Amino acid sequence: MNYLWGLMILIGVIYGAFTGNLAAVTEAALSSAKEAVTLCITMTGVMAFWVGIMQIAEQASILDCAAKALSPILRFLFPRIPKGHRAYKYIATNMVANIFGLGWAATPAGLSAMKELDELAIENKNQPSKKASREMCTFLIINISSLQIIPVNIIAYRSQYGSVNPSYIVGPALMATAISTLAGVAFCKAAEGIDVIKERRRKP
Repeated sequence: MNYLWGLMILIGVIYGAFTGNLAAVTEAALSSAKEAVTLCITMTGVMAFWVGIMQIAEQASILDCAAKALSPILRFLFPRIPKGHRAYKYIATNMVANIFGLGWAATPAGLSAMKELDELAIENKNQPSKKASREMCTFLIINISSLQIIPVNIIAYRSQYGSVNPSYIVGPALMATAISTLAGVAFCKAAEGIDVIKERRRKP
């Protein structure tokens, strides 16, 4: 990614030099840097607020209640994780944060969930593995598809750049993420079915 961005910047500078717009390129770079700092300050405030809310929810055992409420869905998505395993709490926390569009707040819980799933895979195989387990792949796909009811980050971006109705994105975002999540779940279940068939064929 760093090489890609570096190449794009280099092409822009060379094109500006050949077309006589190098001064415009410099001005755009300076104004963009200013906008980036302003946007970072805005998003830092939004992130701090919602991460604080998530911490309060965790201390008040609201996240534990969310994990229990999501347990039927989690059991369907991750049937091989033992009941009551710590991974469920982190997965539920990640899913709740993503549902409210808090990608940054979801990241710590996602990393903790991956760590727990990795340890679970090691326990099952009795040895470290460089390959991601089925549960880790499923969690990654669900996390990427990210069903969102309230895309807080996008609303904050739209508000920062002067949108007349920043929350207008809620409907389209819900529809798009619902479709992507359903597609992700369908893919995971199809892959799971293929794995089950392969395991049955290996057995004598």
